[in-house]
Amino acid sequence: MLGQALPVAAVALAAPAVRAGPTPITKPIPVSGERLPVIGMGTWLTFDVGDDAAALASRQAVLQAFFAAGGSMIDSSPMYGSAETVLGRLLRALPRRAWAGQLFSATKVWTIGRGAGDGQMRRSLRRWGLERFDLMQVHNLLDWRAHLPTMRLWREQGLIRTIGVTTSHGWRHAELEAVLRAERLDFVQFTYSIGHRAAERRLLPLARDLGIAVIANRPFDGGALFDRVRGRDLPPWAAEFDCGSWAQFFLKFIVSHPAVSCAIPATRRLDHMRDNMGANFGRLPDAAQRAMMARLFEAL
Repeated sequence: MLGQALPVAAVALAAPAVRAGPTPITKPIPVSGERLPVIGMGTWLTFDVGDDAAALASRQAVLQAFFAAGGSMIDSSPMYGSAETVLGRLLRALPRRAWAGQLFSATKVWTIGRGAGDGQMRRSLRRWGLERFDLMQVHNLLDWRAHLPTMRLWREQGLIRTIGVTTSHGWRHAELEAVLRAERLDFVQFTYSIGHRAAERRLLPLARDLGIAVIANRPFDGGALFDRVRGRDLPPWAAEFDCGSWAQFFLKFIVSHPAVSCAIPATRRLDHMRDNMGANFGRLPDAAQRAMMARLFEAL
């Protein structure tokens, strides 16, 4: 039943500890100045679990760990199967004080036609159980000309706070650049990682120049980055920016770029969530250290 408290699996999994700091690392959203923790959470595949009781309990533990470590942005989409419904169910199962005032809710519209888009966004609000979204995005630019006017109307009505567009996998950069130049947007989301750096050439500088917040998706390249470093130790100098694992190494490379507001790794595992959130604390690499990170990865 929706809203019913869910059991949390009491499993202690070994993971690098979140590095203590006075507060999470945050960056300002250009349109408002509001500060956003640099490590968010994606839900593609990982939260599409339907009514599976064991999976729901596992995801509740993941969600609790995310909020406990200062996480804020959660990104989803109607494209992600049951993910939005599951998120709403889990949020209702948690004490509201655990996330109210902390959650930055981000989802997408993924359909064709203005009327269909309006209806889909309303269903998303019901699924999440929220009165408004912090961010609504056009998923993979699908029929963006139809949806942006609706999103602006919703913003005027207080149903959403900010608007944006997305791509993924490094696709459609030229079209995305044209949209960013033509439309006044608050956020843009695209793929950026240490192994997928095409956005450094034009999209990241453009977003910074236009005052558009950047969300980096696929920060681990679908897990392929870990294959590159399997069996290898972190370089000792990673400790200079409080990095205790390869996951934190990859995430801190992304969010240390001046134009990036946050990264949204997705995971179904509690130990991986705790590890990811370690990148939300401590120091970030400077420009010279980022260059060292890139050279190291290129040499693998």
